[in-house]
Amino acid sequence: MQAKTFYGFEEILAQELKALGAADVKIGNRMVEFYGDLGFMYKANYSLRTALRIQKPIHTFSVKTDHQLYERMKKFPWENYFDVDQTFVIDPTVFSDYFTHSHYAALKVKDAIVDRFQENTGRRPSIDKENPDVRFNLHISHDKVTLSIDSSGESLHKRGYRSETGPAPINEVLAACLLITAGWDGKGNYLDPMCGSGTMLVEAGMIACNIPAQIHRRDFSFQNWPDYNPQLFAEIRNFRINRIKDFDYKIVGYDISPMMVKIAEENIRSADLSDIIEVRQQDFFTSKKDLFPVSIVFNPPYNERLENDNQVFYKQIGDTLKSSYPNTLAWFVTSDLSAKKYVGLKPSKKLKVFNGKLECDFLQYEMYEGTKKFKKQND
Repeated sequence: MQAKTFYGFEEILAQELKALGAADVKIGNRMVEFYGDLGFMYKANYSLRTALRIQKPIHTFSVKTDHQLYERMKKFPWENYFDVDQTFVIDPTVFSDYFTHSHYAALKVKDAIVDRFQENTGRRPSIDKENPDVRFNLHISHDKVTLSIDSSGESLHKRGYRSETGPAPINEVLAACLLITAGWDGKGNYLDPMCGSGTMLVEAGMIACNIPAQIHRRDFSFQNWPDYNPQLFAEIRNFRINRIKDFDYKIVGYDISPMMVKIAEENIRSADLSDIIEVRQQDFFTSKKDLFPVSIVFNPPYNERLENDNQVFYKQIGDTLKSSYPNTLAWFVTSDLSAKKYVGLKPSKKLKVFNGKLECDFLQYEMYEGTKKFKKQND
């Protein structure tokens, strides 16, 4: 099987898969290959924080023409994977000189599917691009075709707890990736000083309590498969829920906007985490450290929420960290690749990450009381 993720977080996802018990884990580009049985596929979908979707390759072959693609796909036993009364969709990804239009390649596969069903049953299944019962991925690299069935359905970043958002909310999977990369494990206090709609706070709370990532999700695509085993899935779900643990520290979010505080509080209530997460209307730039010790990981807001230009804004971040948060490790992510020039502090780590196709810097700063010098990492 394959688990998809954002660029730069493949190793984090591989570690998650190994911790769950995956075998033959191999890191690729924006994905990790692994082996697991039907039950593990259920567990991976329900538990993984850093995966966007889980796909199972079901057919691989080589062709060089549209006609060959159609014929090979028409011979494939589609009836083993869904029936004529279910809807489906084909998601194409094509890198080939033989097939230059991804949507045309997907159309040929669609034609092969409906023609096979028409000949065998006298009826044709329907396409549903928005909410299909079964989702297939068509990947063509040069002349190699790989057909996979998507076990997740909607992207796994759609956890089911976020009822409201502000401008440019961070993707839930990306938030979890950033928190885990920053070392957040729930063994201490956490502060998001610009929390927006609260996604980072909720993901931090779920990590801290070992809450399954998809505990609030209503359905997965694998539940529409002919071999779906509801009893097995219920057993796996209950086992993961029984591993939820208590959290003994504090998770706090600040936002200067009263509206964003209300939105964050609503999402936190939806995630059933109000008992461990507190949100305050607070300007980070006038705040003082009041949690000892504390991990800071945040996603500064985009320009539509800024009154000042980025140069002033990022300088204020650096000044506040330096003057008000001594003995603190802080991380923030930004798509402004010049931001680090304005902070006024030298980052102790700088990682290139992607938010979709948007290149970002994930920057770490270490503050030490009484000095502006940075301790060497090897000390």
